[in-house]
Amino acid sequence: MRHFLSLFDVDANELNEILDEAIRLKTDLKKGHRPPILAGRVLGLIFEKPSLRTRASFEAGMAQLGGSSIFLSSADGSMGKREPVADFARTLSGYVDAVVLRTFKHATVEEFAANSGVPVINGLSDAYHPCQALADLLTIQEVFGALRGKTLVFVGDGNNVARSMAVGCGHFGLRFILAAPQGYGFDDEFMRTFRRVAPKGELVVNGEPAHAVGEADVIYTDVWTSMGQEAEADERRRKFAPFQVNEKLLELAPRHARVMHCLPAVRGEEVSETVLDGDRSIVFQQAENRMHAQKALLTWLMGKA
Repeated sequence: MRHFLSLFDVDANELNEILDEAIRLKTDLKKGHRPPILAGRVLGLIFEKPSLRTRASFEAGMAQLGGSSIFLSSADGSMGKREPVADFARTLSGYVDAVVLRTFKHATVEEFAANSGVPVINGLSDAYHPCQALADLLTIQEVFGALRGKTLVFVGDGNNVARSMAVGCGHFGLRFILAAPQGYGFDDEFMRTFRRVAPKGELVVNGEPAHAVGEADVIYTDVWTSMGQEAEADERRRKFAPFQVNEKLLELAPRHARVMHCLPAVRGEEVSETVLDGDRSIVFQQAENRMHAQKALLTWLMGKA
């Protein structure tokens, strides 16, 4: 049995398997084919945070694969409050074939997985967002035809999405550049793990977006203030103001460069309206690919189980 808590849990060959399956499933769906690969299987979804893309993409994906899903919000059991996380995991894994967790703390995902009898997927935690990275890698491959040798510049906070994309890039031979304000880069523990798992991965930290995007194939950004960081919002706006992805920054990048955002976006803050809706934006292709990538992940994990 395998879990998918971060992209550190898989190697490049396994990621290739998942992406190849995602392409096949997406192609089948466009042709009107929905083979019931997971008929009779049930996916449990436990969310401590609100969600549009993660919940809808997993539920739609399971339905298209012939399975079903059960959704539990923080009010439906209060995992870790009404009863311990371990008890919750042991109980729910007796009912379902896999579980997706969307939590504030990554430690919750790890504890749940340690006590689960079925595969556990990290649908988002404060440390990683591996499902988003899967969809993003699929999108880059669709747009550019290949992953290796490309340069991705992440402008903004070194957050869960940035960490996940850095690991994905390390696996596939993309150059990853983080352009973040001082104090908002990657921590030492993450860097040590990255160097151990992806020793050939090229990861650069650059505090100057204007310099960083000069050779970018992809410019990626995310909100400056994530859920749970609301108390820091004013300070973050002040420090991140020079890190907006806008038309001026895009002019410094190669013409073929594309803009990505995991959504939801704070329009006019980390990204300008004109860039988000412009012809160089591929954010809604990313959003759709959440479902295709996760369908492939589900079939891969349940096959391992």
